[in-house]
Amino acid sequence: MRDHTADQAELRGDCERCFGLCCVALPFARSRDFAVDKDAGKPCTNLQDDHRCGIHARLRETGFTGCTVYDCFGAGQRVSQVTFGGRDWRGGPPERTRRMFDVFPVVRQLHELLRYLTEALTLPAARPVHADLRGLLADTERLAEGTPEELATLDVAAHRQRVNVLLLRTSELARAGTRGKKKNRRGADLMGARLKGADLHGADLRGACLIAADLTGADLRGADLIGADLRDADLTDADLTGAFFLTQPQLTAARGSTGTRLPGSVTHPVHWTAGG
Repeated sequence: MRDHTADQAELRGDCERCFGLCCVALPFARSRDFAVDKDAGKPCTNLQDDHRCGIHARLRETGFTGCTVYDCFGAGQRVSQVTFGGRDWRGGPPERTRRMFDVFPVVRQLHELLRYLTEALTLPAARPVHADLRGLLADTERLAEGTPEELATLDVAAHRQRVNVLLLRTSELARAGTRGKKKNRRGADLMGARLKGADLHGADLRGACLIAADLTGADLRGADLIGADLRDADLTDADLTGAFFLTQPQLTAARGSTGTRLPGSVTHPVHWTAGG
């Protein structure tokens, strides 16, 4: 079996080993999350010559909250140092630069899947499908190791579907031990919902829209939160112990407090305060 602890370290963005790909390859539009418009393939005006962000410590205050809730799951350093062998996009042939920017979001999706598959293998209740999970983990890693040409033509959507089927089964197994009736809120529109103190223990919240929802003091233990939109959701004093498929970007987009209890796979965002 793979060393999943080591894998998790490689599934977090490491800007020191990346050529600032998210700051160049991806577009963004002027909004509450970004202070300016930027086209795909155009360097952000805050990107320095050393590929570091010139306002990294002040992103929220200067209107770039969207940057603080983004994580490439380690795709940036893989594309920079492995896929393209440490060759910078600056000063290179235009075709190589375009290919690097095209490949980056593909590898980012693969790394997101690697992150979920790796976490699924840590869930004891999912042991009946561990062998299948390990097989898909190996397949996904093999795809991520592809050449720029292979990655550019990869049908990521088809592979995501393969992985999703197994992650759904993993979720069912992981939540099966929850006592009482398990709430199914998969894909539900709960924007702004008043869920203060709600019993969502073992709930299926896959893909649920929880933007600005009041989840103060809610019981989210053992809930499946894959793809749930937690932007501006209030998690103050909520209990997310044992919740799974929850990523750091999801938490960073939410509000919470030091009293919010979290699974070991994530940490309290730095902007959270004792009062939320």
